[in-house]
Amino acid sequence: MTDKPSLQRNIGMTQAIALYIGAVLGSGVLIVPGLAAEMAGPASLLAWGLMSLLILPLALSMGLLSARFPNAGGVSHFVTLAFGPKAGALVGWFFLMSVPVGAPVAALTGAGYMTAAMGWANPARIALASGMLVIGLVTNWLGMKVAGKVQIAVVIAIVAVLVFSFAAALPNMERVNFTPFAPHGWVSVGQAAAILFWCFIGWEAVSHLSEEFKDPQRAAVKGVSIAAVIVGILYFLSALATVGTQSYLHGGADASLLWIISRPLGAWGGFIAGLTGLFICTATIIAYAGAASRVAYALARQGEAPKWMGRLSARYQTPVGAISFLTVCFTLVLSLYGSGLVSITTLITFPNATFILTYIGGCAAGIRLLRDSRRGVTISWISFAATVCVFPFTGWAILYPLVITLIFAGVFYLRVGAKSQGIIEQ
Repeated sequence: MTDKPSLQRNIGMTQAIALYIGAVLGSGVLIVPGLAAEMAGPASLLAWGLMSLLILPLALSMGLLSARFPNAGGVSHFVTLAFGPKAGALVGWFFLMSVPVGAPVAALTGAGYMTAAMGWANPARIALASGMLVIGLVTNWLGMKVAGKVQIAVVIAIVAVLVFSFAAALPNMERVNFTPFAPHGWVSVGQAAAILFWCFIGWEAVSHLSEEFKDPQRAAVKGVSIAAVIVGILYFLSALATVGTQSYLHGGADASLLWIISRPLGAWGGFIAGLTGLFICTATIIAYAGAASRVAYALARQGEAPKWMGRLSARYQTPVGAISFLTVCFTLVLSLYGSGLVSITTLITFPNATFILTYIGGCAAGIRLLRDSRRGVTISWISFAATVCVFPFTGWAILYPLVITLIFAGVFYLRVGAKSQGIIEQ
């Protein structure tokens, strides 16, 4: 091992696009179209259209910052430049402590699709989830060149299945399924939009990999724009297929895609839908494990995390210390879930507030750091306002970042006290 801070620049444009898509196109694409349609009926398509338009400023706000300030610290680095090192370190810890819970949740969600489709029991779900987490950690240990190639293959498979599901839905889409257009009133469209917001964040994760972009300006701005368009189209087509076939009524709101694929393929449809769940969630895990390991490395480099988190592999020049930390956390969370002490519903709520606070911090930093660009400031303000509006919906999950803040403040107080005591003794 070596402590030399030298991450390799080997993420090209195609790999960057795949990482962005993988970070954003999560398990929500399999569940949320049905839930939104159940909530607002065909009018939910208006919410999807609105969010598909909003996706570009959300993506570009992180892309512009990554292009101008490429750093493994990502959002933490942006906040440091805008508001000082302590604010940046706190935001870094918000993100870092989100992934140890969020990644196992994604793994259990993806594994849940497969086990439900195949009729397997919970031990199989935990085993599949463990395998997905191992893939995410190992690909990041081997380096972003390997992780990027794996991500490209996974994203191609995801896109192929989603396009197939839309094509399979076309013959079964009927005009009558779009009436009445707003059966639950227009307020339900706003309620659906609030749920859909969770499907469109994740752009902040790849900002932590910007130090490894071959061409940060091109990969961050052009790459994120292409990814945003692809993600927006895939989400909208999935929602259109769900509403047009009324699969959310026939197959259930949380299994609408499974119903669409199963009709033309029969039993194989369930297997393919389950496999798609595995692919989608594995792509998310690869992106977020890479982002979390890089922010841990950056925090250690700045002296805001234990030194061992900043250790690099001598062979691959990857943050093996941070990856070891994630391995321990993933094992602990899966063990808690397997023991029955916590449910996946409880686990899901924990990282929500910290992810949103990380994004709010990044957008606020963009308002200050991009002030020489009218476009940059406008985009950052739009993203900031949208994210702040969603934050109250996190509910009691705000307690998790509050605990992180108290621990962070306590450690800071102890370090200051230790330094002061050392000066007095001298």
